[in-house]
Amino acid sequence: MITNDVELGENVAIYHPDLVNLYGCRIGMNTKIGTFVEIQKGASIGARCKISSHTFICEGVQIDDGVFVGHGVMFTNDVYPKAVDASGNLQTEADWQMIPTRVKDFASIGSNATILCGITIGKSALVGAGAVVTKDVPDYAIVAGVPARVIGDIRSKK
Repeated sequence: MITNDVELGENVAIYHPDLVNLYGCRIGMNTKIGTFVEIQKGASIGARCKISSHTFICEGVQIDDGVFVGHGVMFTNDVYPKAVDASGNLQTEADWQMIPTRVKDFASIGSNATILCGITIGKSALVGAGAVVTKDVPDYAIVAGVPARVIGDIRSKK
């Protein structure tokens, strides 16, 4: 489902539009969105990005230009998620604090990585498949593991 409040740039490719959930988000020009992707309100995706299938991008996530997001990547936006408040009632948007996350230009995030909220993934950084990113990733860094740790510099791999 793609709601009417989604801002789509020119030449955005959405594979199987009936099998994605996009609402209240912004998608930049020439970006590709895979099947079974959900992008929530308030999230923004830059130009010339590739968002692979089965990825979840929640409110508060800003992805800059030229970013690759692998299959099954999960973003979070709440440090202390709960279903109910102190009285046992289901929480509403007023009961939690959304924590933003940013992915800078040309970064790449490997399949099945989990990105915790409140962090920045630096320019041209590479997050390894399956990594759990719990703190900021410097520009050009290669990170891997649980929790993700710097294991190299992308500039030395060219």
